[in-house]
Amino acid sequence: MTRIGIINVSDRASAGIYEDTPGQACTALLREWIATPFETDYKVVPDEQPVIEVELRRMADAAGCCLVVTTGGTGPAPRDVTPEATAAVCAKLLPGFGELMRATSLKYVPPAILSRQTAGIRGRTLIVNLPGRPKSIRENLAAVFPAIPYCIDLIGGPRLEATPAAPHVFRPNSG
Repeated sequence: MTRIGIINVSDRASAGIYEDTPGQACTALLREWIATPFETDYKVVPDEQPVIEVELRRMADAAGCCLVVTTGGTGPAPRDVTPEATAAVCAKLLPGFGELMRATSLKYVPPAILSRQTAGIRGRTLIVNLPGRPKSIRENLAAVFPAIPYCIDLIGGPRLEATPAAPHVFRPNSG
């Protein structure tokens, strides 16, 4: 069975101070857009780089997730360390993901320039950092989703098919 990891990085949600809406929004969106049956590996963790790194490694290496999506921890605040954790565990970074997400967000809010989302590859796993607001998650994931299934193909992961509701996925010779 195909596995997808979702990590909400939030001190307050991990402490139970508020509801985990970003992670749940991300899960719902992936279920809306991915037709291939998949199981989720889901965690809410605090903004602690070592904890984030452990979860990213576990989801990629032990759980065998083909895709791990993080929400939150991508801003300039001192505790925002999701991009650092991602860079620390990835063999290759894919800066185009972050560039496109920032360009997309700038259409909606000027402070998007402060965002530091990134993406990278660990083995056969694509890791993508998304912002922590449900509206921004949808906007950013819509921008990069067309490249995600093909990227997973290229790194030897399972073939992900999209639903008709998803942004059009690009694969060579697919139009």
